[in-house]
Amino acid sequence: MAFEEFGQLSKRRREERAQKFKKKIFLFILLSVILIGGIVGGVFAYLHFSKNKDNDSSKSDESVSSTSSTSTEGGGKTKTSSKVIQTLCHPTDYKKRCEDALNKYLQSNSSTPTIIPKMIIKAAVSAASDQVNKTISAVEKFKFDKPDEKAAYDVCKKLFQDSVDELAEVIKFTGPEFKGLRPKIPDMRTWLSAVYSYQETCIDNFPDGDTKNKIKTALNATKEHVGNSLALISQIEEFLIKTFATPGGSKKPAARRLLEHKTAHRIDQDGFPGWVGHEERKLAVKSTVNLVPNITIAKDGSGNFTTFSDCLKSLPENNNERIFIYVKEGVYEEYVTVSKKLVNITMYGDGSQKTIVTGNKNFVDGVRTFETATFAVLGEGFVGIAMGFRNTAGPEKHQAVALRVQADRSIFLNCRMEAYQDTLYVQTHRQFYRSCYITGTIDFIFGDAAAIFQNCIIVPRKPLDNQQNIITAQGRADNHENTGIVLQNCKIQPDKDLEPVKSKIKTYLGRPWKLYSRTIVMESTIEDFVDPAGWMPWEGDFALKTLYYAEFNNNGPGSNVGKRVNWAGYKKSITKKEAESFTVIPFLQGSSWIEENPNVQVRLRLSN
Repeated sequence: MAFEEFGQLSKRRREERAQKFKKKIFLFILLSVILIGGIVGGVFAYLHFSKNKDNDSSKSDESVSSTSSTSTEGGGKTKTSSKVIQTLCHPTDYKKRCEDALNKYLQSNSSTPTIIPKMIIKAAVSAASDQVNKTISAVEKFKFDKPDEKAAYDVCKKLFQDSVDELAEVIKFTGPEFKGLRPKIPDMRTWLSAVYSYQETCIDNFPDGDTKNKIKTALNATKEHVGNSLALISQIEEFLIKTFATPGGSKKPAARRLLEHKTAHRIDQDGFPGWVGHEERKLAVKSTVNLVPNITIAKDGSGNFTTFSDCLKSLPENNNERIFIYVKEGVYEEYVTVSKKLVNITMYGDGSQKTIVTGNKNFVDGVRTFETATFAVLGEGFVGIAMGFRNTAGPEKHQAVALRVQADRSIFLNCRMEAYQDTLYVQTHRQFYRSCYITGTIDFIFGDAAAIFQNCIIVPRKPLDNQQNIITAQGRADNHENTGIVLQNCKIQPDKDLEPVKSKIKTYLGRPWKLYSRTIVMESTIEDFVDPAGWMPWEGDFALKTLYYAEFNNNGPGSNVGKRVNWAGYKKSITKKEAESFTVIPFLQGSSWIEENPNVQVRLRLSN
């Protein structure tokens, strides 16, 4: 499919854009001139800031602040401060909550001489954190009489704790000891997007009824505060990117976030992020035989442990060094959770059809979807190579997850995920999949992560007679979340059992699980079994105007967009520039942890 090229802008169009840019600059200058109890003259601050920026283009975003000045007295001060807060909260969806949160923070920090963007973020996120704790206290008082409600509440308790932890992480980086805001914003947006998703997941785990409605009502305020935080951070990020650019117009390279485990965030010549380790980077193009493990799991007793569970219990928590775990060939029938405190773990097997972890937990047997995963990964920086993950419950058992991934900056290479409904749960954070084989039936790649799949084989299989196949169900529920599912240079083909009946069973690329569902299929081969409509609705007209679905430069008989859906949110054609925004560096916020290299195996850009 050909893409549009941007033509030369007319003089009037350039002027219009310049005017819009000036308005955005003015809005965010307010972030640096608000004072506790008063405001510095806006015009003076704007001119002063512009002059300083011209004189020192390398100036840190941390310096976007102003010094104290005589404030307006009495009612004038209150009126002016209120007006500025209203302006700051204008981009948010829940303006009253935003205004109340900022006012409360300003009043409780009246000794602070100035406000800078970090303080706006801290005010909004602190309000969200306070609300989460209030919600936890409120929900603890609810009565959960039915077993499925109790099971759902157990899931919520885990998600509430995750919310508390990640909001605290955001607030930590607004402290005065951390200099520079811009390089931290992508992480903040990722964590806040995860927190928003946690609230949605908690609600989804309850069966329909009064209790679910009560939970939904209880979580509403938290979602609104987190949504406002995302909106404010998105606006601040846009301002900082446009303001702190090099004289030639290009953006400054963002400083690399220093993780607690102090690993480099770059891609080496074999396509591995820096956290993978020198020896392991060879595995993209070579076998794993040259990798020396720290620990070996072997079902036959020839290693250090015979089970994953015993191995993981032995590992140090929050370890600074990467631990390499070799899993020998075998079918391991157990349920595995790599906890949040087990970071920097690499597991590699003898092949995705030789080293296999399998289970059969499922929804029909009374297990919440969240808990059905055979293998769950929560620890940051997890790498899985040459392993298979299965859930063998079968199509009649409905939701049955093979692999659930919550871990930030996780990668899976040459792995295989097999189940039917809900095979791969890309739950939250940033995830990268390369050369994997993923098979299932209904919504078999689903979740609310920022997840890119490169060079993967996507294989819908034969469902029950009354079912259809849907490859993706992306769960972006707030329009400021930085999440979505991207299939790049993948091959979408039917399973051998589906092939003979492919004309009788409809297969779709995706459907909108949540209101702002976002999925992009680009540079991929789509075979003829995919329905010409391409996409299917969730229910009625839900999300059809607010979703973002796009196809770009695909090939194969199933890639013809002539008969695709005509929803307002679906894009039959997007520009190359727009498609580029969903590649590894911009979409996974890779400018802070991926170093561009023309020889990498990971594809950083689109084909010409």
